[in-house]
Amino acid sequence: MTAVGMDTARLADYLERACPGLVSGPLDAELIQGGRSNLTYTVTDTTTTWVVRRPPLGHVLTTAHDMAREFRVLSALAATAVPVPATIALCQDDEVLGAPFYVMERVEGTVFRTAAQAAPLGAARLHELSMSLVDVLVELHAIDPAAVGLADFGKQEGYLTRQLARWGKQLDASRSRDLPGIDELHDRLVAEQPESTRSGLVHGDYRLDNVIVAEDGRIAAVLDWEMATLGDQLTDVGLLLLYWQIMLDGGFRGDGGGAGFPDGKVLAARYAERTSTPIDRLPWYVAFACFKLAVIAEGIHYRYVAGQTVGAGFETFGPLVPQLVQRGHAMLATTREA
Repeated sequence: MTAVGMDTARLADYLERACPGLVSGPLDAELIQGGRSNLTYTVTDTTTTWVVRRPPLGHVLTTAHDMAREFRVLSALAATAVPVPATIALCQDDEVLGAPFYVMERVEGTVFRTAAQAAPLGAARLHELSMSLVDVLVELHAIDPAAVGLADFGKQEGYLTRQLARWGKQLDASRSRDLPGIDELHDRLVAEQPESTRSGLVHGDYRLDNVIVAEDGRIAAVLDWEMATLGDQLTDVGLLLLYWQIMLDGGFRGDGGGAGFPDGKVLAARYAERTSTPIDRLPWYVAFACFKLAVIAEGIHYRYVAGQTVGAGFETFGPLVPQLVQRGHAMLATTREA
């Protein structure tokens, strides 16, 4: 079996050259559903299963989907307290699969993509999982980038200014329709930008469905490092809280609600306590997360309309954008009231 965007014969030939003896027979591949950016596959030779990551097909935003950066940060974190899959090989030759890709180990466990899926764990285990999610983020933010060879992984100074400019450019690159309020949201974020209080490693897309949860309830691996860099670490917290509130609300599409999970304020308090970080400006960071996620969703919508997506569910992303814009403006209003 093979999958769109994955030539298993070429992959097997590459792995035989790059990692002699790794593969013991013909490969089968299956696209892992749920991801909406980089494409992720499980690949097996009937005895062992690996995971392969490659960029999406078609329209790709500049600076996004950098396989070498993902591979580098995963490799750097291997010996830290942050659980990540072991890396196996990085291929930057487009001739193999049509784009750069990397191979990593498959980590056993569950990815909880909705609150309803996690609900059977019960309130006590959901609370424990929620606290563990924060604690792993605290571990990431405590790492000295220089100590793991990532001192040059990004410029920490001026991070928020660059991020606002970057996502503004990404929006322009994906702009195919009128999006009321989104430019105003960007301008308000620029005008009300806070001073950074925490700086270091940033995951860039930290949320419950980007971690693998082991059977015993511990977080076995953090996934999807495509936007990792050095910068203002409260951007990770703001994005986590946005995703968390969406989950508690039942998702923008009303997919079950977050009964049994603690409120996002509990997560924010846990982070503040564990890091001794003031969080009074968190509403701005949530508003920035709204803008960033709106731009990402618009990029996915752009590819969907152009027929360049693989998998199901992409038709839902276009309607999310105005909702995120509205929520971003509401969060900035909260900041002003405070």
